[in-house]
Amino acid sequence: MAEIRWIARPKGSVKMTAVAPTESVRKTAGRLLGSSSKHSYDPELDIDWDAPVDGVYGDLKFMPYERTSLYGTGLWDRMTDPQRRELSRQELASVASTGLWFELILIQMLSRWAYHQDPQDPRTQYALTEIGDETRHIIMFTKSIAKLGTPTYRPRALIHHLARIYQATAAGPALFAPVLVAEEITDRLQREMVNDESVHPLVRMVNRIHVVEEARHVRFAREEVARQMASIGPIAKVVSNTASAIVAAFVATSMISPDVYKEVGLDPHEAIRAARNNPNYHETRRWMAEKIMAFLQEQGMVTWYSKPIYGLAHLI
Repeated sequence: MAEIRWIARPKGSVKMTAVAPTESVRKTAGRLLGSSSKHSYDPELDIDWDAPVDGVYGDLKFMPYERTSLYGTGLWDRMTDPQRRELSRQELASVASTGLWFELILIQMLSRWAYHQDPQDPRTQYALTEIGDETRHIIMFTKSIAKLGTPTYRPRALIHHLARIYQATAAGPALFAPVLVAEEITDRLQREMVNDESVHPLVRMVNRIHVVEEARHVRFAREEVARQMASIGPIAKVVSNTASAIVAAFVATSMISPDVYKEVGLDPHEAIRAARNNPNYHETRRWMAEKIMAFLQEQGMVTWYSKPIYGLAHLI
């Protein structure tokens, strides 16, 4: 059997930043810029896109079965092994599709944000670097979805159009907090898969690249949320907390498209009901969001009026 290598090779990168910062915040942005230049990847070169996905890898799954939306249900018990593997393929593609959709939103928001900042500020420079990173991630996710042979799953039309309003108007903590939720819930799932040898090596390599680079993005966004929450007034906090919870809930509930079930050969209506009422999947969502929700709680963003919204999305 031919050896198949998923190459990981650091390559030169770009930079990141923000507004009216303290000296320590500027220093953090400078360190992130240095890290970007030393520890970035070019997915076009660092992944062997010509290696086969099926065949030589036998029955390797595409994500841990226990993290799929139907695991633990009666429907899961009736599914065949090929169907379970296919569900892991389709749901991984759905998560990747949601990720690239939200990264497109993030690119537009960061560009709008940077437009109003001092370009000499290292925070502005890092924001521009992050745009470069996210552009490569979108292409990487697109190529991986194509390699999996699945559709590109899209959010529902209403959510798609509401996202256009969000990306055009978000400011302050409401810009960065939902980004953190989107990045950190997928990051926790990806970190679990990186070292799981029962998961397909293509998936693990894509996840490894994304985890390394997203760690810098998360650090930047966390500092922005903390800085801005400490400086805004009470009314602005209510607006930011509510908007952040609503956007985060929409992102979380869009991760698994209902269309995946038809691709697996399941009755979509039965599968949707099973997933919505699946305690195991609810617990997986809470596990994925555990770290970011603790951070938002520390920043005063999980309040009596925003907590129920996060609860409805099973993020807490």
